Amino acid sequence: MTATMIKEFRLPDLGEGLTESEILSWKVAVGDTVTLNQVIAEVETAKAVVELPSPFAGVVAALHEQPGSVVEVGKPIVSFEVDDAGASNGGNGPAAGDQAAGEPESTGEPQPTGGSGSNGGSASNSSPQPVEASGAAASPAKREPNLVGYGAVVEHTGRPTRRVRAQVQGETPQARPTEVAREPVATPRSEAATAERPRSTPPVRKLARDLGIDLQLVPGTGPAGLITREDVQNFTGEAEGTSAVPTGPAATGGRETRSPIKGVRKFTAAAMVQSAFTAPHVTEFLTIDVTATMELLARLKASKAFEGYKLTPLTIAAKAVLIALRNNPTLNSRWDEARQEIIQFNYVNLGIAAATPRGLTVPNIKDADRLTLRELATALSELTDTARAGKTSPSDLSGGTISITNIGVFGIDAGTPILNPGEAAIVALGAVRKAPWVVDDEIAVRQVMSLSLSFDHRLVDGEQGSRFLADLGAILSDPAMVLTMV
Repeated sequence: MTATMIKEFRLPDLGEGLTESEILSWKVAVGDTVTLNQVIAEVETAKAVVELPSPFAGVVAALHEQPGSVVEVGKPIVSFEVDDAGASNGGNGPAAGDQAAGEPESTGEPQPTGGSGSNGGSASNSSPQPVEASGAAASPAKREPNLVGYGAVVEHTGRPTRRVRAQVQGETPQARPTEVAREPVATPRSEAATAERPRSTPPVRKLARDLGIDLQLVPGTGPAGLITREDVQNFTGEAEGTSAVPTGPAATGGRETRSPIKGVRKFTAAAMVQSAFTAPHVTEFLTIDVTATMELLARLKASKAFEGYKLTPLTIAAKAVLIALRNNPTLNSRWDEARQEIIQFNYVNLGIAAATPRGLTVPNIKDADRLTLRELATALSELTDTARAGKTSPSDLSGGTISITNIGVFGIDAGTPILNPGEAAIVALGAVRKAPWVVDDEIAVRQVMSLSLSFDHRLVDGEQGSRFLADLGAILSDPAMVLTMV
């Protein structure tokens, strides 16, 4: 008779140090038999909807969280009953001496699976679980991650590359728990262990730094002494959970409705506050006659060369922004406070603000400056369709260098857009309206648009911002002006 054991799967860090995720739905139920890498749940981070594949093959023993629950990284979300032999030989899951679910390998790039099935590239290598030191008789297998920190084991002919971790308090190299019921053997803290950084996840370490707390002084209540967010908050007497406000999906009482702040709304709010109170914003405005651009757009739509392509004023404006950046590269840069450096990007990842059912997101088109107008039109169409479907991957939401927000679609003429964190500039496109305009000293009805440019005054001087905005306006007023800029 084959022995079985219970394996817990803890919520991994799904990208860039995110501290929590919301369980949107379970794709399995207790008692279901699952295969390795089968999608078991759909979760929403602060940036995207992500599908979680199973790190084990076996039977679902328990679901620890319900749909709608917001779960911190490192907390158990599901338990599996797996074959003991399969768990130890790599046939049906991770090797017994291998890392636990949610722990990234030291080699190989993690590949988060987004809601659309595309691979994300912004995943963090943080984890709530330790990595064991490999023995001389370790099986020649390596981790092939398919989400942050876990995945199938595949055979290879080279030597296994494993990280060696120093012993920490409450754990010995032989005492790693492989079953939920087993507990590590407690050992006294050695001098080497004291010199090691206390076990915790990167988000918890950041929280401790923000609160000015030495993690060496914080007792960990997590598995094998892991220091959790609650441990840090309890240590300072700032533990959450004392609010009398209901925390369900929506609490309605009389004349008001309360909803928890989470997901994209929570992330956006934090990012905008950080940007507004970190980067000194300057906003400039320019109203231009875009009749020539609208006529060009009409000709392109009628052209066979653009048959089947979705062309809008945003398409032309995005291309104009990319061209104007060539002569004004300071707007495509970043302020690195930690290193006291200015990073000049030699590529353009063009962010496009998108209003979605989940809230405001700013996915970006990678290397947009290398795309032709037709390629840019295709990329914009795919980006907006994916965003509206709520399937934007974390990688598409990271790494932007400059952004555009098209407020004109709402009939708005101008605004003062807030910078996307880490970027030096953002352009707001106003509505295209017919208005009286002076042409050759006579009043004529023309198509007019207002441009708004916000920029980080630490990086961009007023002259540089003004020149960029003037160049952008010149291109959109007379597209032939491109010939003087390239």
